[in-house]
Amino acid sequence: MSTDTPTIAVIGPGAIGTALAARLASGAGREVVVAVRTPFRELELHDGESVVRAEASVITDPAEGAPVDWVLVTTKAYDAEGAARWLPGLMGERTRVAIVQNGVEHVERFERFVDRDRLLPVMIDLPAERIGPGVVRQRGPGVLTVPDSPAGVAFVEAFDGCGLDVRTTDDMRSALWHKLCVNSVGALNAVTLAPPRIAQDDAVADLMREIIRETVAVGRAEGAVLPDDLADEVVAAYRAGPGDGINSLHADRLAGRPMEIDARNGAIVRAGARHGVPTPLNAMLVALLGAIERYGATS
Repeated sequence: MSTDTPTIAVIGPGAIGTALAARLASGAGREVVVAVRTPFRELELHDGESVVRAEASVITDPAEGAPVDWVLVTTKAYDAEGAARWLPGLMGERTRVAIVQNGVEHVERFERFVDRDRLLPVMIDLPAERIGPGVVRQRGPGVLTVPDSPAGVAFVEAFDGCGLDVRTTDDMRSALWHKLCVNSVGALNAVTLAPPRIAQDDAVADLMREIIRETVAVGRAEGAVLPDDLADEVVAAYRAGPGDGINSLHADRLAGRPMEIDARNGAIVRAGARHGVPTPLNAMLVALLGAIERYGATS
């Protein structure tokens, strides 16, 4: 590990991982390693009218890993075991592991592989889609939020000048639950295979609000501070935003990939059960999407 030039490994170059790797590798003063199954020659990020191209070291076998300052885990939440295969070769005495995933159980997901005090949860809001190996399209600004701690401050510094808004918060719990409230209604798109414009239907908009209100109640029971009007805010954003977008659950179902049901709506149901907060709508979504995965329905 270099003390002068930050060395960063990215595990899981899907849409998010590729976007982060491209941003990091395009700036001076960073060495970036990408852990992949399918190798590629360069990173390419399309951002509006501009294209960011960068080179990074690519490894295709965990045995090729060498210790780095930061490991960014950007795999799907259900693939903790697969991501953990890369960690032994990438971990040194001072290596920190940033978990850049959906949900609210980042640390719990990886504490069996890495000491808890070396793990950093990261809340990310980055609209991106993978076009091919090493190629991604970014559709809007990217924001990453981490706890206000020495590790969090070091994480922000590692991203300096990369074109993303990377910030700290003194209330990470609320940041994660706020994002989960927004994500909770994405399951409706995956169930119906309908794009965001489905929110223009008043009955669907009302259902979305109730799903979010369930999630808000659970988040507050977990200690998160969440606004009373969050459900209305999310529905308004759906109605005002692009009507043809596809969230990650929807995209995964269309592609026949596993969906992050457990990390998203499943986490809401689990936390609700711990606190005695009813979550019938989220439980219904978990059951429906689980059945779709098990029985292979695609349309």
